[in-house]
Amino acid sequence: MAKGHRSQIKRERNANKDTRPKATLSYARIPVQKACFVLDAIRGKDVQTALGILEYNPRYASSVIKKLLQSAIANAENNNGLNPDSLYIAECYANAGPTMKRIQARAQGRAYRILKRTSHITVVLDEKK
Repeated sequence: MAKGHRSQIKRERNANKDTRPKATLSYARIPVQKACFVLDAIRGKDVQTALGILEYNPRYASSVIKKLLQSAIANAENNNGLNPDSLYIAECYANAGPTMKRIQARAQGRAYRILKRTSHITVVLDEKK
């Protein structure tokens, strides 16, 4: 059964918001699987090490995630007043976005479906204790 009124449940849920700095990129033209290869390489690292990894990673997703990480660092500095040297990547994940369906012409009048996948990428930072 439900525990309380709808507004009461919402109030309780909003009371314990996550105050860690984060940045989100929606509808990135990268499949989730390809984004996760890069995200796995930087998860748990401090910010300077992660930027170095992303700088020299040859994958296309690394350039997109590097820009997103720099945005998260700027959010931490400007909105939360945190020192960028004491930050590390607490969470980073990619969720599936909408898939664009396209058609490729094939022999004898057939058509093959091409799936152009997108993703929503999130980077959450936290301060070292």
